[in-house]
Amino acid sequence: MTAETDFSILTKAETLEYEAGRRIPTGPYEYVRSGSGSEGTARQNRAAFNQWDLVPRMLRDVSSRSLRTQVWDIPLRTPLALAPVGFQTILHHDGEVGAARAAAAHGIPFTASTVSSYTMEEIRAAAGNVPAFFQLYWPSDDQVAESFVRRAEKCGYDAIVVTVDTPILGYREQDLQNRYFPMKEGAGMANFRADPVFRERCSLTPESGDSEWAAAIEPLLLNESLTWEHIALLKEWTTLPVVIKGILHPEDAREAVERGVDGIVVSNHGGRQLDGTISSIEALPDVAEAVEGKIPVLFDGGVRRGSDVLKALALGADVVSIGRLYAYALTFGEEGVREVLGNLVRDLDISLALTGATSVGELDRSILKKRTSL
Repeated sequence: MTAETDFSILTKAETLEYEAGRRIPTGPYEYVRSGSGSEGTARQNRAAFNQWDLVPRMLRDVSSRSLRTQVWDIPLRTPLALAPVGFQTILHHDGEVGAARAAAAHGIPFTASTVSSYTMEEIRAAAGNVPAFFQLYWPSDDQVAESFVRRAEKCGYDAIVVTVDTPILGYREQDLQNRYFPMKEGAGMANFRADPVFRERCSLTPESGDSEWAAAIEPLLLNESLTWEHIALLKEWTTLPVVIKGILHPEDAREAVERGVDGIVVSNHGGRQLDGTISSIEALPDVAEAVEGKIPVLFDGGVRRGSDVLKALALGADVVSIGRLYAYALTFGEEGVREVLGNLVRDLDISLALTGATSVGELDRSILKKRTSL
């Protein structure tokens, strides 16, 4: 970001989304912005927050406040995290390392995607002493999956987050219309290109072209046969907390607890998988109730402002992740992400005070009222 950049355009989420669309080509922008099918679920992720109204309490001393919390005995400066977003160099050459540095400046954990454009080791180093998580798209080769997990533990990640809502890619009409997939541009392949097990299997060299690497990676990228038995296997591979991302049904949440999973992420993949699914915030209360506080509940889907974070926390989330908001900010580089995250933290602190609470641990359903109609 240059000295001439007007930081005020990074203050409002809707303006930020618009400005991001002006800064990068249509293909990358729509890859981030769009949802699957009619994009109904992507829109509902935002709209459903309006089903809940905050009911603040008055005449409370809010002069001393804290956003601090913890998860798996890991202290966090705020209840925020950055959700996994793949292929980040399509947005800016700073990519994941820039976003991770920006998050670390605010003490916010960064979740590194399997399909990052920098290696998991480079991203973990960029996050410094702040907690970081590694998101696993389970490849169709279990030995490659195991190699990824062991690399993540070795280089210092604090949890493994397995995305389970993507056995195959959703029908993403906008991307199909644009004929766009980031790997075709060489993005998102760093973890595969650096992995000794994958390189042994594909017989490519560092000098091989991007198209050759993409052709070798794409058939292994997702796993249509992924089941709960894979999660049990994962727990044998690592001592880190194992989190499953993409839970919407309470019965799946209960099964996660029964099978010894260490956390879940309530998420519908930002509306980019099955169009017409329940919004993340609508799913959250029932899922949180199902786990009965036995494991942490993380959340993502449609979060843009501090009030959104408050609602998710009050409905049972322990940690609230943001995705598109920081992805749009990344079109301005690392400095853009740092600015937007700073704005969100300030908004959250102000919003917390205005509810009459002084810590995020005080938030519960008593500060919410559900609308009978929109």
